Amino acid sequence: MKTDDKDYILQAVKENGKMLEIAAEALKDDEEVVKAALEQDSEALEFVSDRLKDRKEIVALGLKGAPWTICYASEKLREDKELALESCRNYGQALYYISEELRDDEEVVNLAVMNKGSIIKYASDRLRDNKELAKIAVGQDKSAYHFLSWRLREDEEIKNLLK
Repeated sequence: MKTDDKDYILQAVKENGKMLEIAAEALKDDEEVVKAALEQDSEALEFVSDRLKDRKEIVALGLKGAPWTICYASEKLREDKELALESCRNYGQALYYISEELRDDEEVVNLAVMNKGSIIKYASDRLRDNKELAKIAVGQDKSAYHFLSWRLREDEEIKNLLK
């Protein structure tokens, strides 16, 4: 197999984006090859070079079809609010992969718990004590109750959502 042959790999990833995995390292760092792979299968972000996993445009392309792939983004891009919002809007579990700072951002956490209530367990302590977010989370998934602050677990309005 010609893993370092750009034309060969380009054709392969256009048919199956995850074929990027077999490409030579230089081609995993080639924007044309990487974009073709991500357009065919967003999950190919896993095999992209570290340098390109630090490029917002590349990561955003991966998030379009597979919002959970934020886990492959560079640490810097897991601190990017715009990417976090995009990812959490469509995949609440993305909250687990983003920076601690964004786990304390009400807008980001709101989108995540609207998508998957129990993911509130990865929100900051401050937001696990936010009654509005708690109502959204428990309304979406009753098991979210167990991840709320002690104060909110004693709140009658919250308890009534479990009925």
